[in-house]
Amino acid sequence: MAVTLLSNEVLDLCLGKPALRSLSVTDTVADALCVLKRLGDSCISVWSCHHSSESVDSTNRNVEGGAAAAAADCQCIGKVCMVDIICFICQPENLLSPAQALQSPISVLIPKTSLLVRHLDPNARLLDAIDLILEGAQNLVIPIPEPKSGRKKLLEKKSSLDPTFHNNDRRYCWLTQEDVIRYLLNSIGLFSPTHSEPINSLGVIDTKNLLTVNYDDPASSALSLIEESLIRQSSVAIVNPEGQLIGEISPFHLNSCNETAAAAMATLSAGDLMAYIDCGGPPDDLVQLVKERLEEQNLMGTLELMEEESGPSLTSWSSFTSTSSDEDGLSSGKNGKHGGYSARVVRRSEGTVCYPWSSLVAVMIQALAHRVSYVWVVDEDGTLTGIVTFSAMLKVFREHFKVMG
Repeated sequence: MAVTLLSNEVLDLCLGKPALRSLSVTDTVADALCVLKRLGDSCISVWSCHHSSESVDSTNRNVEGGAAAAAADCQCIGKVCMVDIICFICQPENLLSPAQALQSPISVLIPKTSLLVRHLDPNARLLDAIDLILEGAQNLVIPIPEPKSGRKKLLEKKSSLDPTFHNNDRRYCWLTQEDVIRYLLNSIGLFSPTHSEPINSLGVIDTKNLLTVNYDDPASSALSLIEESLIRQSSVAIVNPEGQLIGEISPFHLNSCNETAAAAMATLSAGDLMAYIDCGGPPDDLVQLVKERLEEQNLMGTLELMEEESGPSLTSWSSFTSTSSDEDGLSSGKNGKHGGYSARVVRRSEGTVCYPWSSLVAVMIQALAHRVSYVWVVDEDGTLTGIVTFSAMLKVFREHFKVMG
């Protein structure tokens, strides 16, 4: 029954999860950029710790938890991704000297709200995790239970400053909204008939808080919207004057670029930026246009940043295509008619769409297939009418549990 499923421990969702790599709150934006590019992670956790005071060698510590007292209050206070860095560089004052901006403390990238990242006990119920997500959490930090023998071997290998260990030599992992939705989808039959009902009958379509920008508007005008979409786990829609969905500027897609995307955001229109971050990398003519406009605006520091990253490392678009199967890529390419699909190469700027009469389970599958946490809702003519997010979906399951419980 659904009641039993939601009573399961969150540990069940963490099996096989990799340990979190982390940075200290005392590190810089440049440190975060280096780690993200080196590891290829979508985001990295930021911790408030006292690792520097751990003078005792880890191999001499008691495996049961004899870590230095100063390290016993480690707390994950947030996360940082490439989009955070891109938006930070896009600030007018930072475009003048991005190299100097990168030396800022990493804390400038962490939203003031502390609800985006929350700690949760591994024995907590799935229901507890859902409640935290509905309160605004994006990532839940879960300790990874390890056998004593396994911990001993890990501690023998780790260095005293290993960034994956915190609080008495414990390792942690993320639990995300996507993880919870995928877990529920595997038992979707337990939520019958809710899962097969159209989304316009479930109250999950948000029609008021749409983040939109016109195709010809400066991409820089969407900066605050991109930052907001990152917090909401949504996206910025690009629309034409008639309100039809043309494409999107998605934090998920921007996250697979590198810091030079800030130059494009500062100089291109929203429509051109959409093409710039599309699959296959930016067209040469757009790259040249960005450089020319940087010169015109006397943003020589940002131009130098682009020149330093020129060549194969200019972007990391291939990292996006490698995360999806060929089948996923084929199924996401829309033809000229909204809602129709063709077997051409996927363009990442084309938003995933559904209709008001689409079923909840169909929308869940769409979002999971395209590795996004939202789906745009459009009418038959392509007019944008709303958006459905993972958190809205989870609210439906939470309400279903109240009825069943």
